[in-house]
This record gives sequence, C-alpha cells and structure tokens, in this order.
Amino acid sequence: MRDDHRGWGTLKLLLTSAGISNPSIHDTLVDLLGKPIAESNALFVPTAIYPFPDGAAKAFQAVSGKAKSPLCELGWKSLGVLELTALPSIDKAVWAATVQEADALLVWGGDPVYLSYWMKQSGLAELFASLRPETVYVGVSAGSMATSSMFGETYFAPPNCSGERLSSEDIVFAGPEGELTMTLVMAKGVGLVDFAIIPHVDYDDDQDVANAEKWAGRLPGPTYALDDETAVKVVDGAVEVVSEGHWKLFSSYRPGRSGQGATYRRPGDTPRCLPCP
Repeated sequence: MRDDHRGWGTLKLLLTSAGISNPSIHDTLVDLLGKPIAESNALFVPTAIYPFPDGAAKAFQAVSGKAKSPLCELGWKSLGVLELTALPSIDKAVWAATVQEADALLVWGGDPVYLSYWMKQSGLAELFASLRPETVYVGVSAGSMATSSMFGETYFAPPNCSGERLSSEDIVFAGPEGELTMTLVMAKGVGLVDFAIIPHVDYDDDQDVANAEKWAGRLPGPTYALDDETAVKVVDGAVEVVSEGHWKLFSSYRPGRSGQGATYRRPGDTPRCLPCP
C-alpha cells in the first residue's frame, strides 16, 4: 500500500510496532540504509521506557539485545546510546555531531507523550530537518507514535511523567471480563508524519480490533492500526506498509460523521491506496 504526503524533508522512516520482527521488515531496513547493517552506525534512544515500572532494567534489556522486539542486536557496525534527558545539559555541538554522523536512529518504545516532550526539550526534534538524507529513523511502538503531528495514548492510571498533554478523557474498551475504562491522552508529536499509529493490535482478537477502531475514532487524522508483524515505511513523503501480518488504515474522523472508512489487509492481499482526506 502506498500513499503520497510530500513535504516531510529527507529523513527516511521505518515505523514499527515491535521492531525488526520479520524478514520483510529486516529487508526494508537494509534497503533504506543502502548498505548492510554490519556496515551501519546506529544510535539507540531508550528515553521513552523510563516512566514504565522497571524502566531502567527494560532499557538495559533493549540495548543489550535481550528485549522481545529485535533492534539493537541486529549486528550494527557500532551502537551508541543517546539519552534525551541528558542533552539539555550538554553543549549541542558535542552531541549533534554524533547524531548527524549516525546511519540510523533507533527510537525505543514506552510512553510516547514523555518521548515527544523530550525530543523537543532536548533539541533533537529541531535537528531532524538537517540530518543527512541517508539517515534512517527506526521507531518501535512509542518511538513510532511520537513521529505524528498529533497522537493519542491510553493509560490505566494517570501519567506520572513530564509531557505536553492537549486533552485527557475517559474511553471505554471491551475486555474479556467486561468493559474497561482507560484514560485517552491527546498530545502533539514531533510532526514528521501527518498520520497516527496504534501499535500492538491483535487481529486474532475481535475485541482488540474494535477497541483500536474506537481509539482511532478519537484521533483527528488518518490512523494506521498495526500488529507486531507490520511497519510503515516513509521515504520522500511516500508511505508504504510492510507487513507479514495484519493492519488497518482508518480514515480521519470528522464530527457528525457516522463511522469511519477503513482499509483492512491480510498477507497476500492486493494492496490499494486509501486516499487520506
């Protein structure tokens, strides 16, 4: 599936739900890099995971290649850690050069509101436009969500971290033991793309798919609901879904409109474009 959204600059994006989880996504990463992973230098951004319980331990698992979502253990030529919360206390000329030299920015999952806040506060977001055209941004879960102009995240409890929240409201999802009330927080991302992403959708669970559709219905623009075998590739504004699993694209919500348009794809389906409003 391809669509065109021009004007996002030269940064190439690979927005995943669960990292480099299958050969198709792996091959896409290599294609974007333009060379083998073993010849590519990467920087890993763990910042989003820290608001989670045991966030420090989970950050270590990720950087040491022991997390569930494959990313750091792919055999990079070099792998460094870029901690966004530290950057405001360091001369920008020091760390910006390291970012500009990297072939890939590996942005880990966690809390996307916290991540987008620190992308802006650290100065990383304003650096994106000046990165080399060869640079590839690889997002995992929250790392993908935060690239949007605006996104929504759901919480069981009120967020306990920094972030620029635009609104907060209850949303009721269906669960195996009845209705489940969560908090939907709307926030501005860094604006690399004009669509939103909902990761980790289980397409074998009808309730989970229905919950994703309800979630997407609260968002102001097109929304990709991805399972863990799916990623979205963006190059020069052209969007392409890479999948060995299932995904849906929900068209943007408009007040007063009954329901939403959706494109649903399974492996082997012939792709077609759903124009974004």
